[in-house]
Amino acid sequence: MHQNTSIRAALAAATDDLLVFDLTGIEGQYAALLRELPGIAVRFAMKACPVDEVLACLAGRGAGFDAASPHEIEQALRTGVPVDRIHYGNTIKSDRNIAEAYRLGVRDFATDSLEDVAAIAAHAPGARVFCRLATTGEGALWGLSQKFGCSADDAVRVLEAARAAGLTPSGLSVHVGSQQMTSEAWQSALDSLADVLVTLNRRGILLDHVNLGGGLPALGCLDKRGRLLDPPLDKMFAVLREGMQRLREVSESPLEFLMEPGRHLVADHGAIRAHVSRLSSRQQLTGERQHWLYLSCGKFNGLYEMDELRYRLEFPTHPGGTSVPAVVAGPTCDSDDAYAHEGDLVPVPEAAASGDPVWIHSCGAYATSYATQGFNGFHPLPYTCVRGAGDSPEGSE
Repeated sequence: MHQNTSIRAALAAATDDLLVFDLTGIEGQYAALLRELPGIAVRFAMKACPVDEVLACLAGRGAGFDAASPHEIEQALRTGVPVDRIHYGNTIKSDRNIAEAYRLGVRDFATDSLEDVAAIAAHAPGARVFCRLATTGEGALWGLSQKFGCSADDAVRVLEAARAAGLTPSGLSVHVGSQQMTSEAWQSALDSLADVLVTLNRRGILLDHVNLGGGLPALGCLDKRGRLLDPPLDKMFAVLREGMQRLREVSESPLEFLMEPGRHLVADHGAIRAHVSRLSSRQQLTGERQHWLYLSCGKFNGLYEMDELRYRLEFPTHPGGTSVPAVVAGPTCDSDDAYAHEGDLVPVPEAAASGDPVWIHSCGAYATSYATQGFNGFHPLPYTCVRGAGDSPEGSE
């Protein structure tokens, strides 16, 4: 995976632990998405990277925001983005949060239940609602199949209830699971959307948009066995283009299309400069001797997703030489702060010593939002954003 010279220069210049975001690369990824899906409106999933500079960068390129709380809405508004490019995409909302979002000017709300519709009608009168359909989440690293979304039958009931309550039933949405690795998941979701759209048309409910949600994958991480992830992005985009055209054909009203990419835009354009805490060797209860590489950064301060991903490590002071297979772990005294629990070991330089820098690539998604506020006294990473004179969005995909 290409890492541009600006982010590598920032990693090399850092003398202490730091999370670096490449704004030019993020802009390039955004431009590439619009080329693949012409006419799509992007509502960036803020939870993936709630960093003011990243949000302002995307807003300046025309993106809006998928916000999940009033605090996220406030942060989005600080970018100067028009409020009609912000929607409240969380189906889980208290009465107070609905009222606060409405006060801030938001008029587009996700929903998936009759109870939520009643609350929106009471606290955001006249608002627009789009109903989230449930998906299986099959093929994704994180399925997201239980907590959010409703059945096709429920979606019809929910939008009929919204209409009866004086709200505008405006759209449908799906989410195929985070880091989706198959095109089949998109095809199944689009089939479901088409079926519900036809049923709603028959009930006299004419929608104005379909939200295709998140799930587009990043490319720069490894799977648990150290293999580079290789999702069929070209096929995914082809399925999406064909599905969007099909939905336009079955709809009795003009449709606009939205997406809520998160990690797809930012994951591969963030990297961490961490350092080696210790490379040690211990005899396990099995009698085997095992190497452990302890890093200054782990699950609770930047690498939360190590349960499903293996981050690519680079040891700039040890470009060659002998390596040893090791379990990689963070610095805390929590046993979950490690990966390769099941024997999938990572080759690390045998000469790695305490204090040596380690570059951790493709960790721009969720590194800040999942970081705990000082778990075990290990604080979240400060961050910086860089641009390079020779980097252009077109060349940073």
